[in-house]
Amino acid sequence: MDKEQNREIAIRLSGVKKKYKLGQIGGATLSEELRSWWAKARGREDPNLPIGTDQRLIGQTFMALNGVDLTVYKGEALGIIGSNGAGKSTMLKLLCRVTAPTEGEIDLYGRIASMLEVGTGFNGEMTGRENIYMNGAILGMTKAEIDAKMEDIIAFSEVRDFIDTPTKRYSSGMFVKLAFSVAAHLDSEIMIMDEVLAVGDVRFQKKCLDRMRAAAKKEGRTVLYVSHNMNTIRQLCDRCIVMDKGRIVFEGDVEEAIAVYYGKGSSLQLLNNCEHTTREPIADGEVHIHTVQILDRESPVVYEGEDIKLKITFRAERDFPGLAFRTIFFTSASVPVGMAATAPQLDVREGENEAVFLFRLPQLAEGEYNGRVVLYEVNEYGAEIVHDVVNAAFAFQKAFQTSVNDTSKRWNQQYWGSVVFPNIQVLEG
Repeated sequence: MDKEQNREIAIRLSGVKKKYKLGQIGGATLSEELRSWWAKARGREDPNLPIGTDQRLIGQTFMALNGVDLTVYKGEALGIIGSNGAGKSTMLKLLCRVTAPTEGEIDLYGRIASMLEVGTGFNGEMTGRENIYMNGAILGMTKAEIDAKMEDIIAFSEVRDFIDTPTKRYSSGMFVKLAFSVAAHLDSEIMIMDEVLAVGDVRFQKKCLDRMRAAAKKEGRTVLYVSHNMNTIRQLCDRCIVMDKGRIVFEGDVEEAIAVYYGKGSSLQLLNNCEHTTREPIADGEVHIHTVQILDRESPVVYEGEDIKLKITFRAERDFPGLAFRTIFFTSASVPVGMAATAPQLDVREGENEAVFLFRLPQLAEGEYNGRVVLYEVNEYGAEIVHDVVNAAFAFQKAFQTSVNDTSKRWNQQYWGSVVFPNIQVLEG
């Protein structure tokens, strides 16, 4: 087994590329392909293409993966994130040998149990029990070895009452539960999961995350997990990669990867001109915010014990005797942290206006944040009328004022969240 830095390698990709040909033979019947070929040879429009299809794509190639280098170690839980079409699923299909790379090398050190979509590897005509035996046999397990794990698989899947029913009658949720249970309990060194928890209920999602975490930490199995749910990535993964246009654009810390994925972290500024910011449909436009500015500081870094003073300039189309202001704070990964609102409300006149607000943030943890600004009023019936909304209207960094060597207050937002509670008082003992 290869070793690097005293760690056993589970997966290694070197210069992996996957190229697809767009619009080439292989997507229709033989007669349709012949008609398409004859039309192309005569310089005519393809009679089999849907109306409006871009003819320029025919014969072109698409690089689903374009030179991927990656090493994953045994016992590691690796998160893989990126927008749709970034190459995540293609890479997993290559690892599972569903398809072969166009270029490059893939080295796998261990058997793979994968779940690339709901019901992967299941035969709908076979019962749940029969599918368990089939999947185990594919992994090279004997019937005795599968029998030894059968009860654990059925208990975890929560489909005991339907285990001898053909899986074609299962709901998507039942499929997920049984397929995940099979992948998690059969003997394999590598688990590959592609957005598989999106169908299951919240309680089962947590159960699956705990099982994958235990597989990596206690059993030494390698887990590759693709998801658009950043909270599950945080809960499970030790390391994360971000993919874009077939390449790995970031590899490292989970929170940094999420910040790269959301495109945050580099837009901190004291003054934000909101003139051309797209407004949300709920805003009626009777108030239009011009600028949002952080006052009385040289940089948007807020240290422990400091407050934020915010100035907003805006235009009102009429008098508002009771205009209210609130902001919702978000982390750099767009996770909401909390909300603050004005009390009492503002007395606003028609025309140009400005207002200054003070925020106290004593319990906000170390990290980068942005604020959504909302100007609204409450009518006589208690209903809220939103006049203007600016997302990410201002951004700042909360920092602890400690020495470089003092790690007593270094905050791990991934595990501890975004709120620092006061110290616990010892009443007895």
